[in-house]
Amino acid sequence: MFRTALRNVLAHKARLLMTVLAVMLGVAFVSGTLVFTNTVSDAFQNSSTKGFDQVDVAVRAKSRADKGNTISKAPELTQAMLDRSAKVPGAARAVGVVSGFTAVAGKDGKLVGRGFQSQGGNYWGTKDPRYPLKSGSAPHGAHQVAIDAKTAERTGYKVGDTVRLSVDGPVLTPTISGVFTTDDGNVAAGGSLALFDTATAQKLFGKPGTYDEIDVKAAAGTSQTALKAGLDKALGTRLLETTTGRKLADDQARQISSSMSGLKQGLLVFAGIALFVGTFIIANTFTMLVAQRTKELALLRAVGASRRQVTRSVLIEAFVVGVVAGVTGLVAGIGIGAGLRALMGTLGGSVPDGPLVITPGTVAAALAVGVVITMLAAWLPGRRAAKIPPVAAMSSVHAKATTKSLVLRNTLGALFSGAGVAVVLAATTMNGSDGQAPMGLGAVLLIIGVFILTPLLSRPLIAAAAPVLRLFGISGKLARQNSVRNPRRTAATASALMIGLTLITGMTVMAGSLQKSIDKMASSAIRADYVVSMANGNELSPGVDRKLAATGEVTDTSPLRNVYSRIDGTGESLTGVNGAAIAKLTDLKVDEGAFEVGGSHVVVDQDTAKSHGWKEGSSFTAHYEDGKSTPLTVSGVYEGNELIRGILVDSATVTPHMSDPGDMQVLVKTAGGASGATKDKLEKALGSNPAIKVQSKQDLSDDIARMFTLMLNMLYGLLAMAVIVAVLGVINTLAMSVFERSQEIGMLRAIGLDRKGIKRMVRLESLVISLFGGVLGIGLGVFFGWAAGELLGTKMATYELVLPWTRMAVFLLLAATVGVLAALWPARRAARLNMLAAIKSE
Repeated sequence: MFRTALRNVLAHKARLLMTVLAVMLGVAFVSGTLVFTNTVSDAFQNSSTKGFDQVDVAVRAKSRADKGNTISKAPELTQAMLDRSAKVPGAARAVGVVSGFTAVAGKDGKLVGRGFQSQGGNYWGTKDPRYPLKSGSAPHGAHQVAIDAKTAERTGYKVGDTVRLSVDGPVLTPTISGVFTTDDGNVAAGGSLALFDTATAQKLFGKPGTYDEIDVKAAAGTSQTALKAGLDKALGTRLLETTTGRKLADDQARQISSSMSGLKQGLLVFAGIALFVGTFIIANTFTMLVAQRTKELALLRAVGASRRQVTRSVLIEAFVVGVVAGVTGLVAGIGIGAGLRALMGTLGGSVPDGPLVITPGTVAAALAVGVVITMLAAWLPGRRAAKIPPVAAMSSVHAKATTKSLVLRNTLGALFSGAGVAVVLAATTMNGSDGQAPMGLGAVLLIIGVFILTPLLSRPLIAAAAPVLRLFGISGKLARQNSVRNPRRTAATASALMIGLTLITGMTVMAGSLQKSIDKMASSAIRADYVVSMANGNELSPGVDRKLAATGEVTDTSPLRNVYSRIDGTGESLTGVNGAAIAKLTDLKVDEGAFEVGGSHVVVDQDTAKSHGWKEGSSFTAHYEDGKSTPLTVSGVYEGNELIRGILVDSATVTPHMSDPGDMQVLVKTAGGASGATKDKLEKALGSNPAIKVQSKQDLSDDIARMFTLMLNMLYGLLAMAVIVAVLGVINTLAMSVFERSQEIGMLRAIGLDRKGIKRMVRLESLVISLFGGVLGIGLGVFFGWAAGELLGTKMATYELVLPWTRMAVFLLLAATVGVLAALWPARRAARLNMLAAIKSE
């Protein structure tokens, strides 16, 4: 039986090649995902480990310690602490570290890298071991800076050039004194690092005479643990904490691994989708192969082979196919992993240097997925073939599916579909995250139910295409009849395409609806013409509103200033605003009271008011970080949104309690409204700073649109794998149909249907099957998009369902294209059949 199974594998090379390809694509996706994520994680972890080579123990101030309603101020790391650290027994040297956001502009005036990855710091002395100089010298004085080698390479800067910098808002134009190398993770990820001398860095980052961290290097023969103990004794542990370099590296490695896990899981989900779709093709292929060998298997049964041996022979074939697909998929996956890493660079990302990481787990996963998926998909056709009585099989009179089995299938499908719809509808009535798990469960149940019901659905939906097919004469009529001849196989093929289009349509509906909702939110919540903010999301320096007002174009401004406080024993963030102007710059619906901000009067959003039990006239006390407190009164309750929410209080009330005030955003209203000329004037008033964004409401919407477009394009690329596998499925189904109808095709040729008519018949059959899957997929996608939107609507008051009719038409056209392309080879094969040989075939 084993030798027989191997010969059968080799006897059907063309069919099995498509099966191997279908499995290989899924395996390649899985192994490529694992190679890519392991490679990136390993590269960043190695880079982070190198970054801590010069740190044996780091000294930092402890986080704020809250006692009741008072907030203790975090201690500062002073020069005296640095001196004591350097004198601890076993310490070779101690370095004071100062860091903060520093935006570097390229020669085109635009920000280098991404805002949150643009960092600055201090260069220690004339030769800092943390940052070996590649060229030039250490920075000295307020007019010199050193930049990292990767930034210099990307921008074309060299020693002696003048560079534009932004530190917390102000624009500087120092000279580049040196270019250094670094293993800093932000630089490795595509960011920039600019270093000033220590005194300049302390001044620029608002920390004169103090440090953010003290890094201590151990002398030869002193362990990190011993040095840590010495520092704890010399500095005390009540306000300071010491951490070994090894722990810092391990912690960062865990953070990197955790951040990569989300990407890995997302990619593996799409790999699973490709494999799920591929399972239908594999099952179809083995059904076809078993159908071709029905008499052969019956003969084996007649000469003594048991049912178990027949099933086992089919599984042996599947095992061979799975091993071949697993090995080739692993090789292809390694290439995909390398390609994804290179793709990151083209999308603006960067990965530290390092080899491709191919772990034993990746190899085992590729082989396991290839073998297990293939054998599971082949088990049912093999078992079905083994159950056919030998005499019936040899005489080709074995029965098709009984009415009882179809009734059972339809009943089961109706139960799954009904349960899925019920659970999804129930999830739409829940709040936010509470409904995510039920909705996911309902979606799975509904997809399974529709898949089971697809043979039943195929007849009426394909019959609806009959008027169009009649236009193609006898070829169209035959195509319709052939499409419903074996509804189970047609359904399995259409389902492969259905799943891919369900996901694509659902995501498109959600993205379009979210975009519309955010546009609506921006237009309804903000009356301001512009919103000014930092590119990295950090705080703007105080006084930006005054600079803008000085242009003469501005009529009203209001900074949005976050203030940390404690209310009723819990942490609460207040938003400081210009009480006299905020009502002119926003358009927030007030549900209770009046929108009055000034002095001790504040307004709060509905969620905050509900959580504290507040209403109009309620009073509470805010406790600030300086230990003082202020009694406040709720003058109104408004409907918050993603742009503006929380407790709005007059900046004049809270700013005196802030040690380092800064604004997250500044709302600006101008006399002439939003225009290109006005925007240019505002940008020039802020020094044409590349780190500061001046955005109109349309700019905000466009930014969000770009984010969704990028996300959708990535998802479309990933789901293309499922569509490719679905194409193979249609090809397999048509090839099977041509094989089963060889005698019929010969008769059609004999009675006058020419080769063009045969080709047209097969192509139309493929088109009908693909459009059937496309209609089901788009319909399910719209339903899931609506349901997910209802869930989002509980958190976003402006959510509004938007159906992307144009894109859905494109998706239907895509399904039709899949059908046309998939029919090319089977149609050509059918047309080339020798009519006499086909008539004599059984």
